[in-house]
Amino acid sequence: MNNSIAENIKRIRADMAEAAIKSGRAPGDIALVAASKTQPIEKIRQALASGVDAVGENRVQEMCEKEAGGAYLGAPLHFIGHIQTNKVSRIVGLCDLIESVGSASLLELIGKKAASLGIVQNVLIEINVGREPQKSGVLPEQLGAILELASQIKAIKLLGLMAIPPVYSNFDKNSNYFDIMFKLFIDISRKKYDNVSMQFLSMGMSDSYVEAILAGSNMVRIGVAVFGSR
Repeated sequence: MNNSIAENIKRIRADMAEAAIKSGRAPGDIALVAASKTQPIEKIRQALASGVDAVGENRVQEMCEKEAGGAYLGAPLHFIGHIQTNKVSRIVGLCDLIESVGSASLLELIGKKAASLGIVQNVLIEINVGREPQKSGVLPEQLGAILELASQIKAIKLLGLMAIPPVYSNFDKNSNYFDIMFKLFIDISRKKYDNVSMQFLSMGMSDSYVEAILAGSNMVRIGVAVFGSR
């Protein structure tokens, strides 16, 4: 991909706007998170200058080094990768939103660290919607118990759900997983839990963001389509 980052983002924004309107929403209702794994600080700054809403990092060490180098310029920072329990203390308080909370034990650890810092940490619950054994995440039927737990942890604020569905070339198979996630999101939105506010449904990446938005996503995490091939 030889286009500039600004051109890439302009094209992505146009696609997002069209999908948003088709799904009955305004273009501004959908957040664009630039997934910046392995990207240098200069490219992240270019993406921010070109209008992405937030930056998402997958690796704790890399994120900390970039943050120390001023990569994010005060923009919202999300953690979107797998979380090792021994790295929780480095993520809490640094990230505006931790998207990839995939277990009750992680939720409790994040809550304890946030409480020790005197802050409230925003999180999303990661759903293993494809029931893939190699992936982290809460199974759909476990979500109720996680929500009950979240309602008891005052140092966290649960703002929604995140998913990385299985990759299929078949549109209908992938769309089905997005539809499952949207139904979960809507079902939870109708219930009342302390510390839980269903604001974000984070799903859709470079090869699937239009499809995800059409299915109800309001936050997409895009790397290659923003920055070009690694």
